[in-house]
Amino acid sequence: MSFHSYRIPLLSSLFLWVASLPLNIGRADASEPWQFGFQDPATPVMEGIINLHHDLMFFLTIILFFVMWVMGRTLWFFENQGADVYLPEEEIHATFLEIAWTVTPSLVLIFIAVPSFALLYAMDEIFDPAMTLKCIGHQWYWSYEYSDYNSDSRETLAFDSYMLPEDELESGQLRLLEVDNRVVVPVKTHIRVITTAVDVLHCWALPAAGIKMDAVPGRLNQTSMFFKREGVYYGQCSEICGVNHGFMPIVVEAVNLQDYVQWVTDKLEDA
Repeated sequence: MSFHSYRIPLLSSLFLWVASLPLNIGRADASEPWQFGFQDPATPVMEGIINLHHDLMFFLTIILFFVMWVMGRTLWFFENQGADVYLPEEEIHATFLEIAWTVTPSLVLIFIAVPSFALLYAMDEIFDPAMTLKCIGHQWYWSYEYSDYNSDSRETLAFDSYMLPEDELESGQLRLLEVDNRVVVPVKTHIRVITTAVDVLHCWALPAAGIKMDAVPGRLNQTSMFFKREGVYYGQCSEICGVNHGFMPIVVEAVNLQDYVQWVTDKLEDA
């Protein structure tokens, strides 16, 4: 059987096999061993990031197989097989081909730019937040402030969040990811997140929420969150900030509004 007779069915089968692979094998709100793909999206922004990724992978898969087909065809037809030698056409100019391989990638980039710009705008916009959460990076822990509950210019709802050592973990808690004080936020509420640092660069990253915001000393960066479902979401500092960089996790617990109000009341009473 010649190469011409089986190359198209082979490529079609490979394409269908790759397209049928699950793009999100590990499904959790925290990273798992051998996880391949994203965590479950908890916010509209993360849903947009995953959808954009899948759209881009469609184009990348087509480009990948096209380039592999061109390279395979080139190697096959220009291989010296004894006396049977394939020679290229003696083309001096190929104006149409040069225009095609310049215009086609440009059109692809323009086509994928439209949804990416919309997503970037959504990630940067602050939609009339109902509450503000301030995240402050330290070496090597996080501090949180709920500035909406300040009284007489005094911070009444603020706490530090340290990683739990391994000997204090309870059954079901995640090693290197659990903290002593979780951030509690309400679901279906627009939340403004402000990040800063007091010593070196840190990064407040929460994959399930689609957030990765630098915490810079002397500067305030802001983004927004809108959790669509309840759950406990885990993240870590994503900026190499020193020797204990890997030991300052982030835990956000999204609860319903009634539980959030009760949590705030208890915290204010304790303060």
